[in-house]
Amino acid sequence: MSSSASIDQEAHWDRVYREKRTTDLGWFQPHPALSLELIAAAALDRDARIIDVGGGDSLLVDHLLALGYGQLTVLDISRSAVERAQVRLGTNADKVRWIVGDVMTTDGLGLHDLWHDRALFHFLLEPAQRRQYLAAVTRSVAARGAVVIATFAPDGPAQCSGLDVCRYDAEGLAVELGEGFQIVDARRQAHQTPWAAEQRFAYASLRRVVGQTA
Repeated sequence: MSSSASIDQEAHWDRVYREKRTTDLGWFQPHPALSLELIAAAALDRDARIIDVGGGDSLLVDHLLALGYGQLTVLDISRSAVERAQVRLGTNADKVRWIVGDVMTTDGLGLHDLWHDRALFHFLLEPAQRRQYLAAVTRSVAARGAVVIATFAPDGPAQCSGLDVCRYDAEGLAVELGEGFQIVDARRQAHQTPWAAEQRFAYASLRRVVGQTA
């Protein structure tokens, strides 16, 4: 199988979203309860700046809009995924800032009070990729801002959508983010896919403990 370090990421994920319905994707959640719980625990105002990295056509943004959050950004490398989410949301899509691009190389992400990623980090196989990712987090998360990251757990799948992944527990995620972020909550989740298979995820909720540097 091709690794996520060697393929054309944009073409790969565009193909995935063109070939499968939202409800047929392995990571589909009609109600992303744990992400919403950890976001709520960050105790943000409804005008807080929240970015969903690798959000694709996840329904997280729908739920955040329904809860009254007013400064939402969704970033994904797949234009097909973003366009599908926009169609689903209809006029509510205008309430969201949409960015099509690679989180590691896209400039102008802006400053955010909460960074959410349930999709991307476990595909970063190379240390250099993870350093680029951390640089993006560091540029984009405000002082005392929150980071919620979920990946496949150590006993989760070794591949997703034909790509190899790295698996973590919450403490391993905290190590990857480094001393600038302090873990405040660690969770596990047994996610049920649309075909009733179980995929185990690890979630880490962290708080930034150093000031904005870029």
